[in-house]
Amino acid sequence: MNSPATARPLENAVFGAAMIAHRLPWADAPARALGLDALTREGAARAVLAHLCRSGAGRPVRLRTPFGSFLVPLGPADTAGLLAEGAASDALAPAVRLDAAGRRHGLHPHVPLPPDAAPADDVLAATLAGELERVAGARRDDHVLTWEAWRPGLLRAARRVVAGAAAADDSLLSEVLARAAAAAGSRAYDARAAALRRRLAPYLADPDPGSVAAGLARSAAAVPAARTEGAVPPGEGHREEALAHTLAVVSEAAVTTALQALALMAAGMPGAAAGPAGAVAIALDRFPPVEAAVHPVRTRFVWEGLTVDAGTEILAAPGWLPQDGAGRDADGQSTDGHPDGAPRRERPSPFCGSATGCTAAAFAVRVAEETVRFLTTASRPALLSPALTPDRMPLTLAPHILRVALAAEGAVPPAGPAAGPAAYAVMARADADRLDGHARTLAACAAEPGWNGDETGERFRTRLLEHADRCTRAASDVRAAARRLAD
Repeated sequence: MNSPATARPLENAVFGAAMIAHRLPWADAPARALGLDALTREGAARAVLAHLCRSGAGRPVRLRTPFGSFLVPLGPADTAGLLAEGAASDALAPAVRLDAAGRRHGLHPHVPLPPDAAPADDVLAATLAGELERVAGARRDDHVLTWEAWRPGLLRAARRVVAGAAAADDSLLSEVLARAAAAAGSRAYDARAAALRRRLAPYLADPDPGSVAAGLARSAAAVPAARTEGAVPPGEGHREEALAHTLAVVSEAAVTTALQALALMAAGMPGAAAGPAGAVAIALDRFPPVEAAVHPVRTRFVWEGLTVDAGTEILAAPGWLPQDGAGRDADGQSTDGHPDGAPRRERPSPFCGSATGCTAAAFAVRVAEETVRFLTTASRPALLSPALTPDRMPLTLAPHILRVALAAEGAVPPAGPAAGPAAYAVMARADADRLDGHARTLAACAAEPGWNGDETGERFRTRLLEHADRCTRAASDVRAAARRLAD
């Protein structure tokens, strides 16, 4: 048995500096302006991990950063094997999410979903259809699915398939769920979790047929469960926790992963164009919602001759690791980076950080796939922004910046004089809406606290607000022109 190798001082320094730089919103500006992605904060962190993969034969390595010392497995097979051994030894405490800036965020406690609780494919498709019709009907005149319509529409769809028809209009349920997840691991969690359980109880008491709540209500009290990170299997009295966990991961899949999958299909990403399953799989491989999770080790265990002591923190960072040799092939099939003949381990959940997979996450993937399938059955996705190409994908892809249009096959925007003033007025109003959206995004960026504290940051904040003001004034002018065209 031996101890993990430790990264060199320079490797530690570069990785730590990249995390610190994430707290400075303007740090990437020069590198991005020159097209030097490798010199951005994310590029530097990923380059260090890629270097460690090459220099250390892919074995887990200890990285020391200003935000903690982590044991980092450097491939999907090692990540799955190390965490599976820790979970089997009951050595892992509940995980927390680590963002690229080194900040820790609570994760909704993982609770297994009984396998028979999820609705069948045909029931799921029928349940989602009505909600997705509403979302498709909220498209703008230029066929764009705006974030302002997409997010509440897909959160509503998630509540419908998980908690039932009565929960679809309960938008406060999603807010209570988000607040409880954010408080995980803090003193406020117990009170918020209790409020969440009270809000979910009526949907379990009188469950809607075809929902996850109905499946949980009829499931056996005892669940054959492997150990999970401090979670209680959802038997009698624990079904609210299972329902809450399922709603959390399904909401993330519907709002984030499904939209990313549509964007990858529109961009012609290899494997994504093959169908919804491939598009969703590639979106999760490249942009997992939990990019990095920290798993504290509470008791010592041994994995493949490597001793992992109590007090170690395992950093599982699938979103930061190189994509080569992992993920999906061109046909959307899982490769997982396993050598031939090696035992396969279930990969950690990309939605909740569970060390050994998650049945609720598997259902969430089905929801994302059905969402993509429904929206592309009679329409073709077109990505308007940002510009993505298969040979140059970004390291992160925030869903709120995506502008995806869904137009019927063969449909084209009205063009030329034959379109008439009224058609141009419609397009002008859509342009004004986009300008207003840009203004809100710029103002929100300027409001970030990372600009505070130095002259450079304040100068960037002022410039952002100036651009936001110009966008607002331009939107007003375009709307005035649209009214003239419509008269």
